[in-house]
Amino acid sequence: MTARASAFGDQIRDWRQRRRLSQLELAGDARISTRHLSFIETGRSRPSRGMLLHLAELLDVPLRERNALLLAAGFSPAFPAHALDAGALASAMAAVELVLNAHGAFPAIAVDRHWNLLRANSAARRLMHRVAPSLLAPPANVLRMTLHPQGLAPLILNLAQLREHLLSRLLRQARSTGDLQLQALYDELLQLPAGDATGAHLTTPDPDVVVPMRMQTPYGVLSVFSTITVFGTPVDVTLSELAVEAFFPADESSRALLEQLAAADPG
Repeated sequence: MTARASAFGDQIRDWRQRRRLSQLELAGDARISTRHLSFIETGRSRPSRGMLLHLAELLDVPLRERNALLLAAGFSPAFPAHALDAGALASAMAAVELVLNAHGAFPAIAVDRHWNLLRANSAARRLMHRVAPSLLAPPANVLRMTLHPQGLAPLILNLAQLREHLLSRLLRQARSTGDLQLQALYDELLQLPAGDATGAHLTTPDPDVVVPMRMQTPYGVLSVFSTITVFGTPVDVTLSELAVEAFFPADESSRALLEQLAAADPG
């Protein structure tokens, strides 16, 4: 029991420090004494299941890791993790497909928390035609296929700028979640060619608004930016880790180009 409590306490302390909170701050948010929180972190006190979930919520711990915390404290997991094709996720996945298909001539993809491709609409698949088959083999990672020399990287005109943005976002995600797989992906992508820094500032007129991806296509230069959508109140691990990235034209010529690509290859 002592070893189990210590393991759980270590995890709580790690998440608290990851969120840059003091014991006093977290204890205040949790409406418990600093002494009690200290006892929890050192394994001298075993919290109830409810207190554990309360702390995990305050620390914004991902659902998968909340289950790990529960197990470390001797409780059963609280959040299911269904397969994408499970009946329980049917309505959610139907909503994802609806969003992807409704994006029409504009690319849209669904990814998991490690940026592995789960779904893609026809417009997104058209942009992947130049990607090497080895990079498209499941699990196909969209960050790898974007930055790899055998992926989209040779076509991206502002590769240095986009690479810096994507790697910075990935590093923040790895650090905020403590996910070793994300850290390994960051370390891998960091070793890929950085691109020509002279193209780093090929952006839209106001570079502070958005970082676009400027890509050469047979019909001209395509400039797109993206938004990311997640489910608002998921209670399933798989669903909580799913995100939809939708791409939009950054200018009117890119809008026309995407529509031209769709007309040439309806998919």
